[in-house]
Formats: sequence, C-alpha cells, structure tokens
Amino acid sequence: MVNVTSCIIIDDEIPALKLMEQYVSQTEGLRLLGQFKSPVQALQFLQNNKVDIVFCDIQMPEMTGINMVKVLNHKPAIVFTTAYSEFAADAFEVDAIDYLRKPFSYERFTKAVSKAREHLHLKDAWKQEGMRMENSEKKFLTIKSDHKIIKVFFETILFVEAFQEYVKIYTAAERYVTLERMKNMEVILPSEDFIRVHRSYIISKSKVSSLSGNLLQIGEHQIPVSREMKDTVTKLLF
Repeated sequence: MVNVTSCIIIDDEIPALKLMEQYVSQTEGLRLLGQFKSPVQALQFLQNNKVDIVFCDIQMPEMTGINMVKVLNHKPAIVFTTAYSEFAADAFEVDAIDYLRKPFSYERFTKAVSKAREHLHLKDAWKQEGMRMENSEKKFLTIKSDHKIIKVFFETILFVEAFQEYVKIYTAAERYVTLERMKNMEVILPSEDFIRVHRSYIISKSKVSSLSGNLLQIGEHQIPVSREMKDTVTKLLF
C-alpha cells in the first residue's frame, strides 16, 4: 500500500494548472489538496493546512514563487515548475527539491515526486531520531491539555488511545486529551516500557494483568490486541 502524499499546485496559467492536475491524478498515492493562481492565496492555505509537496511556478503576479517560499514558516518539499532556466540557482538557494523546466514530461514529473518523497521520509526519520534522543533521559512527556501544559510521568501511564487527530492518555488518576499523532507517541514513549498492540492503542507493559482472547486487562480497562500482534504480545508480556 502506497502512503498518501499531499500536494498543492501554484501557477497563474490555467493550461499549466490543468496539466499538473492531470499528472497528479495519474500518480499513485499523490493527493491534490488545492490549486492556486496566486501565491498569496496559497500562503493563506499553507498557514492553516499541512501540505507535503508544493509544485510552484516562479514568475507570477503579486509575488514570485521564490519569495513565497522565503516567507514560509514550515517549509514543505518545494518543486519549482517554470519556463525559465535562469532562476535555477535562486531556487536551490531556498532548498528546492527539484526544478522542472516547462514543458516537462510525466516521467520527469514522477522523478521529482520520488525525490520529494525521499526528502520527506528522511526529514521524518531525522525528526523521530531527534525525539528519541530528546526523550531518552526524560521520565515524563509534556502535553498541552485543557488549556494547560502538563507533565505526565511515564510510570503513571496505563495506555494511550488514538482519538481522531488527538490521543487520549490514561493514567490511574486522570485521562488527558491532547493533539498528537500515535506515530509520534510511539517514538516518545520508551520502547522498553511501552508497546503498540493495536492501530489505536499503545500500552504500558508493566500495567497488564491478564490476556483473554484478544483483550488485555489493564486495571478496569480492556484493550484489544490486533491479530498481527497477538503472538508478539503473548511472548513479550507472559
């Protein structure tokens, strides 16, 4: 199964937008979130939405594509699409992943997508490694919940449950809801003490009292174990 990569297209020429839309639709796992004729409109969208790849023309009214990238706080993978070769040096000065000179083929487009995906994969790996290093000596995680910043000590956590774009962190005394991804929680929580037993659950190994069928008992809670993890959990915990 191909992971979904989100993207937007920025170009002030309708034919270019239509061609890029066609290329995106032909590419497995690439999802178009929007297309914009103005960098200013695109900036507003990028401020409020997470985008993996931005395909951007350079010469446009109001603002050039390069200047738009310079003001981004959180930079996606940038692929410039332009009819001009003289902007290549400027493009790579703002860390563009690729530079497609119009007209370009679908094959050339897919190569740019592959480069962008590889960049995103490495960036994610570096981020996760940084999180591991940062949390290797810590005994707690810091979360924002109920308009407060809270320290939750690892030893108090019973389990973590996925909840839409949030997670619920259960302790014996409290339940916290915070904006976080399960993938990140898997990195933050020390692997010697926690294990992901289901797509929606990470549990504390020491808090499990029994296993019945595919249900783990943790205090008053029953936590499902996925079929794929059943043998691993049984061998690891019992």
